[in-house]
Formats: sequence, C-alpha cells, structure tokens
Amino acid sequence: MQTFIDNESLSVYEALSSRVRLEIIQLLSQKKMNIKEIADALSLSSAIITSHVNKLENAKIIKTEKVGQQKISSLAVDKIEINFPKKIFSAFDVNCISIPIGHYTDFSIKPTCGLASESHFIGYVDDPKYFIIPERIDAQILWFTQGYVEYQIPNLIQSSDTLEMIDIALEISSEFPFANDNWPSDITFSLNDIEIGTWTSPGDFADTRGVYTPEWYPDNLNQYGLLKTLRITSHGTYIDAESLSTISTKDFSSDAQIWKFRIEVKENATNVGGCTLFGNKFGNHPQDIVFKTYTS
Repeated sequence: MQTFIDNESLSVYEALSSRVRLEIIQLLSQKKMNIKEIADALSLSSAIITSHVNKLENAKIIKTEKVGQQKISSLAVDKIEINFPKKIFSAFDVNCISIPIGHYTDFSIKPTCGLASESHFIGYVDDPKYFIIPERIDAQILWFTQGYVEYQIPNLIQSSDTLEMIDIALEISSEFPFANDNWPSDITFSLNDIEIGTWTSPGDFADTRGVYTPEWYPDNLNQYGLLKTLRITSHGTYIDAESLSTISTKDFSSDAQIWKFRIEVKENATNVGGCTLFGNKFGNHPQDIVFKTYTS
C-alpha cells in the first residue's frame, strides 16, 4: 500500500495511531483470527475489538471474510509506503521532459508481456510482436519478464550550461502472472549505454486497486508500482536516498544530442522477476517517465 501526505491517506495514519490496533496487526501477521480470538488474546471485550477492527478495515489495512458462521480477519497489506512531496532544487535551472511509457524507441522482451491503454489491452498479451504496432504509443501500462525497453530523450542543455544533476522518476514494479506482492526482480538502468545501477523491486502489487487504474482493468492484475527517483549527482547515483553506484554526472557528456534511457531485466540477473511500468492513467501516480536535468 502507498500513502501520501494528503487528506485521503488520513484514515491510514489514524488507524495506526493506536496501541491496540498495532497489537491487532501484530496478531494478524501470525495468523487469521476472529473477533473473539483477538479479544481473548488482548484481554479486551469483543465490542471494543470490533470497533478497532472496523477502523483497520476502513483503512484497507486488514480484510474480513465470512467463513461459515463467523467473520475471519486477516492482513490485507504487508507494507505501507509514505510518499512525501518532492524537494525542489531552486538554485539550479531545470529542464523537464515527460515521456509516455509507450514511446520507447527500442525493445527486446520475453513473455509474460503485454500493453494496455486507458481503455483496453493493446493486441494480445504474451506476444512480443505487439510491442511494435503503432498503437503502442497509447500504452498506459506495459510489462515484460525479461529484456529491455529503451527511450530517447532530447538533450536540452545549452553549451554554456554546466550539468549538475539528473533526475529520472518513474512508477515501476516487478512482473508476475496476475500479481505477487513478494516477487523480487533485479531491474538495471542505463543512460547513454552506461549502467547507472540495479535496483531490486520487491513485488508486483494487487493488494488494492491503483488510484488511477481504470475500472475495466481486472482486480487480480498488477495495480500499481512504486514511485522511484534515480538521481545522478556529481558524487554518485542514488535511488531515492539509497546509494546505487559510483556513476556520476562527470561520466556523461552534455554535448550529446539525445539521452538514451534503458530499463532492463537481464537474463543472468539473480532475480529475474520482470518489470512493469505505469503511465499517468494507471497506478498510484499521475505521471509518465519524468526526466529532469539540473544545470548552472
């Protein structure tokens, strides 16, 4: 589950702001339980536990299903990520380009794979030839198990500018047939044929529907990804706040006409768990791939 610094996420934070509800989460992390079992474990009344369970259920942290004559509660998520507003670097001049995920200029992928627009699947799933049809530019989600997609971005840096930093932000996850929250995948990123690092995606998520995922798209397929920002600085490359490699802005020539950005799952990766990319009409973030250069 992903949350944000906004009113829509308040129910999650409120649900977590209780010692009793935290203890209920701990209990349900071990096994499914009914109200009476939770009440007995915490030495509280069933009425009090019911109130707490309802708050956790309304926040979509737990789910309840009827089994016979009793209601059984279980955890609906195994991770909650809080997305803070992005810090603005006002000291630099910024060039920003948004690249729709279907506007890749090269690819080589293996099934499972597929594309979908805001309204329908593009071609047949698990057939790589549909990655070359013209309609691919309308893709709002794409996925593949192995291989790569590559994008070309114009270089807007002027000859008088000094490159200080590059940010590449995208919503991304692993790829599993249908979905699997625990499905690691080693995804390698390259810029102008230089590998800038490999990040391990934890899974392919369908525990809740994506905020922007269209209604027609099935519940049991990949719903959203994680918003990750690759940052190349003068002293190394990072993904969010985590060091990714020693590749720096000094390794790139700002005189090049284009930037080539590749997203790849290698055949010899430790975790060949695929890749899913989300556009601005799918997932939890209303954006495509955002490429920014900071200059002085």
